[in-house]
Amino acid sequence: MMRTDGNVLHHRQSEAAEGHDAFAALYDPTTIRHLETVGVRPGWRCWEIGGGPSLVFWLAKRVGPTGRVLATSTDTTRPAPAARPPVEVLNHDIASGEPPGEGFDLVHARLPLVAAADREGAVRTMAAALRPGGHLLIEDTDPELQPLACPDEHGPEERLANRLRHGIHELRTKRGQSPAQGRVLPRLLRQAGLTDVRADAYVPLADPACATLESVTVRLFGDRLLVAGLATAGDIDEHLGNLASGRLDLSAAPLVSARGRKSQEPKAL
Repeated sequence: MMRTDGNVLHHRQSEAAEGHDAFAALYDPTTIRHLETVGVRPGWRCWEIGGGPSLVFWLAKRVGPTGRVLATSTDTTRPAPAARPPVEVLNHDIASGEPPGEGFDLVHARLPLVAAADREGAVRTMAAALRPGGHLLIEDTDPELQPLACPDEHGPEERLANRLRHGIHELRTKRGQSPAQGRVLPRLLRQAGLTDVRADAYVPLADPACATLESVTVRLFGDRLLVAGLATAGDIDEHLGNLASGRLDLSAAPLVSARGRKSQEPKAL
């Protein structure tokens, strides 16, 4: 489990990219369901934040040559989507307080608030970029809504998986990473002045991509689990072997999808 080949950075980048692929496989269908409900149409101007190339390409196909998709990447381990019309790629800090333009029909952001020191400000920035009547869809995970790696904890392999998942949550909390990201989104949308706010949560279960994402997470946190005394090398190796066997019915963190609209009514003076 420990890296001894002198190329730790390469492995970390490779594992992160593997995790992003698994994340997209798990959650892209849910995101696309919400985008279809919003009703993305030809000619729309869209700002996509952190969704990855698959969602950028989906939006580009929907808006067509008369539309625009401005893509802001939050994944530094992967190349940015190809910047061919109607797609433009932008390096932008969503927490800066200034949107990269305005008049968007849609702003969609996935996992945008993890690194944002001012989450409320980031949401206000996205809302400010909308045209009147425009849609904001923000998605983030919320592990505490379903904290178990194996909800059906019927044996020692499942108990080990849940113990390591708990240890990773503990490490993240100690580093100041609140696991309660998704549940706050409806409130943040309302505070930003949006209307018709609604949300739901999707919990993946027994999907092969859950095992891939779990394996990547355990490998990335393995050294820290050892140092903190939350697991032994034997625990980690055993759990990785269990994941590779395909016997575990694993769950990934719930994805909360919250959306709202900018009012079409002008503000009273």
